[in-house]
Amino acid sequence: MRKNSIKNNRVNGEVQRVVAQAIRDSKDPRISPMTTVMETQVAPDLKTCKVWVSVMGGEEEREETLRGLKSAAGYIRSTLAREINLRYTPELHFYIDSTVEYAIEIGRRIDEVAAQDRAARAARGETDEI
Repeated sequence: MRKNSIKNNRVNGEVQRVVAQAIRDSKDPRISPMTTVMETQVAPDLKTCKVWVSVMGGEEEREETLRGLKSAAGYIRSTLAREINLRYTPELHFYIDSTVEYAIEIGRRIDEVAAQDRAARAARGETDEI
């Protein structure tokens, strides 16, 4: 199976759906309820799967959630085996995806620069019309 084949994209989507549901059903108190599965990438041989999760909160909460996910990997993998019929049930590797927090930070910085620009224009007596 090629890396970007239609079949691989479908497998990635199904694995993402099942893993997200298994995380929601997990009873591990270390896993934050604000955890979102951003992307899954199943290897072409179906033996491993990288799972990127986003956790809203501080760095400590992200690390605690990652430890909880690594601990619950067996439960999540068994749920995956029950829900999806694959030749192999992939071994799950969890990673923190911080792109959402990065996007929020960039948006905040852009807003700050825009406010400074508006203040500088107002101080010069310029209008905001283009």
